[in-house]
Amino acid sequence: MPTNGLHQVLKIQFGLVNDADRYLTAESFGFKVNASAASLKRKQIWVLEPDPGRGSAVLFRSSHLGRYLSAEEDGRVACELAQPGRDCRFLVLPQPDGRWVLQSEPHGRFFGGTEDRLSCFATAVSPAELWTVHLAIHPQAHLLSVSRRRYVHLCLQEDEMAADGDMPWGVDALVTLIFQSRRYCLKSCDSRYLRSDGRLVWEPEARACYTLEFKAGKLAFKDCDGRYLAPVGPAGTLKAGRNTRPGKDELFDLEQSHPQVVLVAANHRYVSVRQGINVSANQDEELDHETFLMQIDQETKKYTFYSSTGGYWTLVTHGGIQATATQVSANTMFEIEWHGRRVALKASNGRYVCMKKNGQLAATSDFVGEDELFVLKLINRPILVLRGLDGFVCHRRGSNQLDTNRSAYDVFHLSFRDGAYQIRGRGGGFWYTGSHGSVCSDGDLAEDFLFEFRERGRLAIRALSGKYLRGGASGLLLFWMSGMPRVDQDITQVLNKIGTQLE
Repeated sequence: MPTNGLHQVLKIQFGLVNDADRYLTAESFGFKVNASAASLKRKQIWVLEPDPGRGSAVLFRSSHLGRYLSAEEDGRVACELAQPGRDCRFLVLPQPDGRWVLQSEPHGRFFGGTEDRLSCFATAVSPAELWTVHLAIHPQAHLLSVSRRRYVHLCLQEDEMAADGDMPWGVDALVTLIFQSRRYCLKSCDSRYLRSDGRLVWEPEARACYTLEFKAGKLAFKDCDGRYLAPVGPAGTLKAGRNTRPGKDELFDLEQSHPQVVLVAANHRYVSVRQGINVSANQDEELDHETFLMQIDQETKKYTFYSSTGGYWTLVTHGGIQATATQVSANTMFEIEWHGRRVALKASNGRYVCMKKNGQLAATSDFVGEDELFVLKLINRPILVLRGLDGFVCHRRGSNQLDTNRSAYDVFHLSFRDGAYQIRGRGGGFWYTGSHGSVCSDGDLAEDFLFEFRERGRLAIRALSGKYLRGGASGLLLFWMSGMPRVDQDITQVLNKIGTQLE
């Protein structure tokens, strides 16, 4: 299977939260560090790097400064070194409650403190030296077993999660990481939590919560008994094994989860590759052969469609569309035009893709009519986490409105009807447009919203009134303008994350 960006391991980025619920922050002015921030934003994001040739020591690099955390012999800490030195080496000591202790490797002292009174001079561990790890990446991803090279997915028949998938195909390969009481839960696509004995449960109970550990850029999940999740047996059932130290069997990669879509043509049939290499609208059911992985090229903003048979859609002789390309090229890229509840596709020959009388697709039309319009449905986000420029979308406390600047996130449920989506939040209430353009989340009736995938890993959400969603200055989620946003400026303010970390 070609890579072409299909399998992209997410760089692990995180925040560190002290005992006072404040985030470790790297300031640009003076390269000072403090623990004053109440939420996880750009200055609070760190990257863990191995120290080359130094055994178990690690380095902490500020994501926005590109500089390394250091601790001198007298306990002074800063984030000013562009190249890591001896004082940048730390040991990570995981604690039974899931928190970390950071110990200076050359000096043996512990790092901690409050507000702007941080130091690495403590000789013993107190609550001030305990740090909680809060992942800064988008929490919806694919989970790949390092030892088996197989993807974790939900097996409904066996009522378990197993690492036995060659490809992360379909909705059952989606895993959502839920931050719960300083630990993480693994949530399946049907909103159940994985317990350490392999059972799936509806509530995030103690045995469904795990401490994260990092090893050589990989993730390990430690349960409340100190054992690690691993694929077990021939079926690869995911459960806690016997090991109390993570080896290769206990390590996982998090991979970016690209949108997977189905398309329905004007004949009300699904676009498919079930009957061969020709892409045709001839199927009445929605299965793997009717599912396509959709990617957006960062430079051209054009789209590719990858099939379960291992080929990209490509333009061939006489305008035909076949799923045979193994590499991305100009002929595999398509433009998408958004027509309300429908989309139109334009191929590299400048013509629109249409459905011929026999159902086959061909790029032979100069204008958009009924045969050139398709329903495009996102199928691998039955539950959805949204992230904008300032943080995650989350319910505002004591209100029916939504915030867009939170470090915590809510999980929303999606349903689909005739080219539009309905969004359901906490307590089962639906999103709807309130007064002054505000978005409310306690509706009894579902309101339709349009999703427009306009950049890689991002989408714009549009109401039927034509206005786009954005975060307001107060942090509230609002509808703020009508008409098409300018791609070079305004679109960056209405895009919410659907499957990747915030750049």
